[in-house]
Amino acid sequence: MASLKDLKNRIASVKATQKITKAMKMVAAAKLRRAQSAAEAARPYSAKMAKVLGGLARSMDGREGAPELLAGNGRDQVHLLVVATAERGLCGGFNSSIARMARQHARRLMGEGKEVKIYTVGKKGYDALKGEFGSIIVERIDFRGVRQLSFNEAEQVGKRVLEMFADGAFDVCTLFYSEFQSVISQIPTAHQLIPASFPASEEEGEGKMDFVYDYEPGEEEILGELLPRNISVQVFRALLENAASEQGARMSAMDNATRNAGEMIDKLTLSYNRQRQAQITKELIEIISGAEAL
Repeated sequence: MASLKDLKNRIASVKATQKITKAMKMVAAAKLRRAQSAAEAARPYSAKMAKVLGGLARSMDGREGAPELLAGNGRDQVHLLVVATAERGLCGGFNSSIARMARQHARRLMGEGKEVKIYTVGKKGYDALKGEFGSIIVERIDFRGVRQLSFNEAEQVGKRVLEMFADGAFDVCTLFYSEFQSVISQIPTAHQLIPASFPASEEEGEGKMDFVYDYEPGEEEILGELLPRNISVQVFRALLENAASEQGARMSAMDNATRNAGEMIDKLTLSYNRQRQAQITKELIEIISGAEAL
């Protein structure tokens, strides 16, 4: 059984930890508002670009000369997984859920006889995957020194992915990140970047009219300009979604940690009081027994 001094020291230690987790929760809440606003502001642009490119892609269906970023290079053997995670931990299962999805995807592809390469964006993704997939992590980048993520960081990743594709390093590229829903809900998401994947058009639904658009300049020229930029746009959106998801997950995790610390303090205090009372009672009995012996 722990001594009174040990219990007292442990209570003091847990109280100090509780102060830290409470402060981290408040900091995460403040950062979450900014990160959520940035993520929500990026969604309409990303969705609109995907819609425009989706319409162009459908107009190119069945035609020769489609860009490789859209139609692919005709092969499906080498897959590049771009795994975007946070730079720091203490955010619950946020990083591990993204890494788990990427790990499962990689194992499935390997089981099918495919070659897999991994590009980690963020320190925690590399740390989570290097044990099992260290030999196939071909690129890694982190933004620990970046105070506020901007399009420049996403463009670094996007340009490197395009360079690797141009060099024939892979055939298919999939981006992994976490989409922010709420403080308690962040959804791990896989989005295929190359060949480009777009959501189904609303005009294609049942009872909808089929619209025909004329593009100026031609579809090939527009796609040649927008498809490479779309890679960076989707990476930027993923980074912003991750930033909001990270702060939401950290806020929730620190709230749980603060609550658990409070419960632990209550239990330790109860144990301390019981042991102290037992010690006082024992001392009183010894004093009374000594007095009676006299």
